[in-house]
Amino acid sequence: MLKGFVIDTKEWLLETARIFRHEMSLVFSDVGVILFFFFLPIVYPIIYSLIYNPEVTRDMPVAVVDNSRTAMSREFIRHADATEAIKICGYAANLQEAKEWMADKKCFAVIEIPSDYTEDLGRAEQPQIQFYSDMTLLLRYRTFTSAIADLQIATGAQLRQMTLDDLGMPSTGEPSGISSFGFPMGDTQQGFASFIIPGIVVLILQQSMILGIVLLGGTRAEQRRRLKGSLPVTGDSMSPSAQIFGRTLCYTIIYIPLSIYILHYVLHFFHYPHEGAVIDYILFILPMLLASAMLGQTLNIMATERESAFIIVVFTSVAFLFLSGLTWPRYAMTPFLSWLGDIVPATWGLEGFVRINSNNATLGLVSRPWFWLWGLTLVYTATAYLVTRWQTRRN
Repeated sequence: MLKGFVIDTKEWLLETARIFRHEMSLVFSDVGVILFFFFLPIVYPIIYSLIYNPEVTRDMPVAVVDNSRTAMSREFIRHADATEAIKICGYAANLQEAKEWMADKKCFAVIEIPSDYTEDLGRAEQPQIQFYSDMTLLLRYRTFTSAIADLQIATGAQLRQMTLDDLGMPSTGEPSGISSFGFPMGDTQQGFASFIIPGIVVLILQQSMILGIVLLGGTRAEQRRRLKGSLPVTGDSMSPSAQIFGRTLCYTIIYIPLSIYILHYVLHFFHYPHEGAVIDYILFILPMLLASAMLGQTLNIMATERESAFIIVVFTSVAFLFLSGLTWPRYAMTPFLSWLGDIVPATWGLEGFVRINSNNATLGLVSRPWFWLWGLTLVYTATAYLVTRWQTRRN
């Protein structure tokens, strides 16, 4: 019995090695797979990084409609122009003219000061300053909102101090009220690229691998139809387990150096948040690569031809992006959508990698998403085995 087990194990290992060697030759002889496996993960992170660079908007032109035309209103405008986000581009005669400037892209926002601005301040009433913003780019709108909020707090503190001075109360030279200071964690620059790129690169790893695997599956399906059963396609006569493990070994070996390039060198080169240890996020991303490889082989059931890979692109890319929680928080999703996100490897890969990369977490602190990835690896190994076994028996 032991001798038979050794012989069977040896034969299985030889089959796995043959599948690995054949799959590796297919990868490097197929231009489409090379584009998915190498061009996409190497070039796309750079393209995305260049698109979002610079990632922080500053000195955006803003028009002013000053209906008060007093010293107090001019002082408010000077303070607005002194902020990092706002650059006063000119005074418009009225709101209609300011809207025309915005339509011509001469400015991206309008500040309208009411005619009774100074009178309201003198009566200790709250004046209403209108702010109109162009929302065609949410990054500008977010920066404007933050700058206006800070300007409002600073102006309120200044007016309170002036009131105290008028009442004859001694001034300490410090602003009244409660001072607030922001200490951003993870995204220290508060930039859009620093927020989104570390998550996008994880999705790129998963999607490029799945698309390449489905393309290879479609190639094998076309070969079977072309041969019409006269000769078996390489691997069809071998055990399903040897097929999936040999192919998974091929894909993982290819993607480990690509993962180091994307998760380490790209983020380091573009000065994105990069605090975690290399060994931590490489050990963390390994089960995501395995789960993605098994998921891709499971999706081979849809690969009836090479073009099936592009259907997978349309069907999964946008869905995986939203389900990952990168563009919309997962806690705000319905239970069904949250469950769908749970079965996507990149969802847990993104969550754990961002914590390691941006917040300097260790592998032990991200054990929950790590164990989820190993669980998905086992589940998709079973489904990939069933799909491969069905295809082998049918052929």
